[in-house]
Amino acid sequence: MMEATTARHTALGLTGEQVVDMFYYMLLTRRLDERLWLLQRSGKIPFVISPQGQEAAQVGAAYAFRPRQDWFVPYYRDLGVNLVAGVTPREVMLSAFARGADPASGGRQMPSHWGHRRLNIVSGSSPVTTQLLHAVGIAQAARMRGDDVVVYTACGEGSSNQGDFHEALNWAGLHKLPVVFLVQNNEYAISVPLDRQVAGGSVAARGQGYGFPGIEVDGTDLLAVYEAVKAAHERARRGEGPTLIEARCIRLTSHSSDDDQRRYRTPEEIAAVRERDPLVRIRAYLREHSLLDEAGEEALERRVAAAVDDATEWAEAQPYAAPEDALRHVYKEG
Repeated sequence: MMEATTARHTALGLTGEQVVDMFYYMLLTRRLDERLWLLQRSGKIPFVISPQGQEAAQVGAAYAFRPRQDWFVPYYRDLGVNLVAGVTPREVMLSAFARGADPASGGRQMPSHWGHRRLNIVSGSSPVTTQLLHAVGIAQAARMRGDDVVVYTACGEGSSNQGDFHEALNWAGLHKLPVVFLVQNNEYAISVPLDRQVAGGSVAARGQGYGFPGIEVDGTDLLAVYEAVKAAHERARRGEGPTLIEARCIRLTSHSSDDDQRRYRTPEEIAAVRERDPLVRIRAYLREHSLLDEAGEEALERRVAAAVDDATEWAEAQPYAAPEDALRHVYKEG
């Protein structure tokens, strides 16, 4: 029987193969992160800060950008964004194991301080929200040079309460800069729930105060995020300025490997959150539209598992940075 209406992905200009590719990146993000937790708990790596529950927001957003042309100024949870932008599982593991070939920092930074010069990914620092100011600066430089560039940057809803957030939005709005601000609202700033950290309850509403749209979208809905970010990307390219997008996400894990969410979330709340898993949602969509059957998904899982195994084994075998390189990129050389 023919569908009465056009499938959502078709209406958005996406092929079935592209939606399956997006699911692949969501799955790769989840499985890589699950492996990172196992490695941390076994004492092989120091730290994990998880994107689990935010894969749809990250992959849907990144898919609307142009790798190696646009710029990415991510935040620490943005594993999915980095993978879509071109970071390989091996490079993710190099960072986790702090090996010398880590493209983000040569093994000097904590894991999840993303950076990759060849892929236009700008490294952040541990103080939250500083990356938004960097993104605005890059966008202004691109505007001055006449480059066809849109800048992606992200933070959590807790970070949206920092002064840097408001300075960045004000400057971007004032100069109509080509920036897409993605706030991944996972409902907790470490252990502080949304109703105790965001006045008024809406981050998106802040956009209009700086002269540009603020949009709220379901961050567990891959295609809804893609649609919102694609429109924001096109708006930026037309010279109409920035957009603030608040993706309402979930956080399936503790804040980080140093946290235990059972101390401040009830078992009932944690169970209810798991029912909103974005992977379950997109999997159902793929089945409904006959884009991926059970055999196809099993093959995809095997492909992801092989990539995760390869990345883990290969990266762990790589050397640390040489001691004599400790001061490289600290003082002027030559």
